Parts: sequence; structure tokens; C-alpha cells
Amino acid sequence: MELSLTTRTVAGHTVLEVGGEVDVYTAPRLRERLIELVDAGARDVVVDLERVDFLDSTGLGVLVGALKRLRTAHGTFGLVCAKEPLLKIFRITALDQVFPIFASVEAATERDGSGPAS
Repeated sequence: MELSLTTRTVAGHTVLEVGGEVDVYTAPRLRERLIELVDAGARDVVVDLERVDFLDSTGLGVLVGALKRLRTAHGTFGLVCAKEPLLKIFRITALDQVFPIFASVEAATERDGSGPAS
């Protein structure tokens, strides 16, 4: 399946909408796009995974790399994910303790500091 990447701005956050499969073949495109966003000055980044059908360890590695890059740049990084199969991957790998994971883009871009949804 093809990987789609669309960027938009919501409440001062750069939202990268990802669709399709994030795997060993498509993850490099996602990595490149995230690096481009940070290099262009994006500091509050939200990756929307709601249209992702599959995510493997390579994709997880790309997300971890983006989190590290944004922390180094004093930015914020969050994920939007409400799909149980993907949430299970984050729980099994304990990455749900590393990433702020939100149920919606609106929740991820709120500025009231309410934190991630459980």
C-alpha cells in the first residue's frame, strides 16, 4: 500500500497526517518529511496516525527519532491514534509511556496542558 503524507497547521501546531502502511519500505519517506518539517522551523509537531493501516518497528524507530529531534530543538511532539491495533503496538513496546498519545488532533493541539488521553 502507498504512503500518504499531508501537512496542515492547527492551533499553531504542524500536523502531519499519515495514511497507508508505515514499514521498512515507506518509513524513509516519513523520516525525510519529519526532518524537513523540523529543519524548516516546526517546533510543535503532531503526527496523525488515524489513516495508518500498518506500523512496523521501522516506523516506530522513525517516530522515536522525530521525538528526539524535536526535544533537542526544544519542541513538542505528539501522536494522534485511537485505533486499537496501533495502540496495542505502543503498549507492548512501552512506547505509550514515551509518546504523548491523543485521541484526536483537537486534543493534541489544545494549549491548556491537559495532557494525553488514556
